[in-house]
Amino acid sequence: MLIGENIMLALNGLLANKMRAILTMLGIIIGISSVIAIMSVGNSISSSVTSSMEDMGVNNITLGVSQKSTSETATADGRVFMGFSRGSTMDDGDYITDEMLDAMKEEFVDSVSEVLLSESAGSGTAEDGSLTANVTLTGVNAAYLENEDLTLISGRTLTETDQANAKRVVLVSDKLADSLFDGNYDVAVGSEVQVYVSNRYYSYAIVGVYEYEDSSFTTESDNDVYTSLYMPLETARNQNHSTVGYSQLTIVTASGVDSASLCTELENWFNNSYYRNNDSFEISASSMESMVSSMTDMLSTVSIAISVIAGISLLVGGIGVMNIMLVSITERTREIGTRKALGATNGSIRLQFITESIVICLLGGFIGIVLGLILAAVATNALGYAAKLSVGGIVFSVTFSILIGVFFGYYPANKAAKMNPIEALRYE
Repeated sequence: MLIGENIMLALNGLLANKMRAILTMLGIIIGISSVIAIMSVGNSISSSVTSSMEDMGVNNITLGVSQKSTSETATADGRVFMGFSRGSTMDDGDYITDEMLDAMKEEFVDSVSEVLLSESAGSGTAEDGSLTANVTLTGVNAAYLENEDLTLISGRTLTETDQANAKRVVLVSDKLADSLFDGNYDVAVGSEVQVYVSNRYYSYAIVGVYEYEDSSFTTESDNDVYTSLYMPLETARNQNHSTVGYSQLTIVTASGVDSASLCTELENWFNNSYYRNNDSFEISASSMESMVSSMTDMLSTVSIAISVIAGISLLVGGIGVMNIMLVSITERTREIGTRKALGATNGSIRLQFITESIVICLLGGFIGIVLGLILAAVATNALGYAAKLSVGGIVFSVTFSILIGVFFGYYPANKAAKMNPIEALRYE
């Protein structure tokens, strides 16, 4: 019997017992829809997180001063643990200085594109009478500001003169201008803004307004969001009475440079050149590229693990298919006997029932795919992410549906194929 005829027989059998067919496919539908939904939502979250991290600069390297391990402790089973000098306070000689950075630029002239410097001046509240806005004060150098890729709405950016003279000028977000100046950005530019930080008021002149972009990780309301207030680096350092150096900075690698390898080279160079005799601190470096890769791998692993758990229902569905096929064979015993008496081979009988099992699983799989995509779209929309179709999940679902049909359909089909035609014809 041709495969096409077997498929038509299977469909006619399902139509003749609609409710039984739906209940049989229910386990497959639930399993497939769960796997598709979970993998699609996982892809959406992973894509969004990766995109957000890449926007921060996938070629960036974070370089910072960290506490150095000071001792080794061996346990009874031979394992070695490193001890740390907890509570150590950084002295002037522990910071990264401008002289170190100049030497680094000369040493890695072909690998380092820019050095991004910043200094936190605290978080506080910008005030104008009863009007307020939450802000984070950050001092930045010119390279840092360029790397932020801000969209300027009104006014100007920070200039070299502002940086050199440590002027008390700032760039503010449109959210701050909306809160304090009723959205009139032209009025905001040139105005003074009072910021209350650490029990003290600071006054700055607004020179520009930039467009604030919501982070995909932000869950706060608009009133609670802290936006950055950018000022010249030296202005923030003077405000903090900081003159010794930097505890952390960001390096932008040149085009085509392997940031992971450069991380190791920078760590070794700094530690060998400047921190070899420092008992408490050393330089550590991490690349955004490795962080993005680690984050993607972690999200993928979690998504796959949850999908495997959801896929258990597929096995339950497969057992249901086997059960209904055994029932179907019992009901059609005389039909099987008649076909074998008319010359049907064991192979054709076996193929007929395996085909019927595959058709049941495939129909359940296709319904599950549609339901899974709908669930994924609803879930990603509710979470605020862009829906991302899991092609791999769909291919896996279709393939797995066929395998379930073959695996759980083979035993009933083989049982039907081995029936004695005389006994089958006598079956009541």
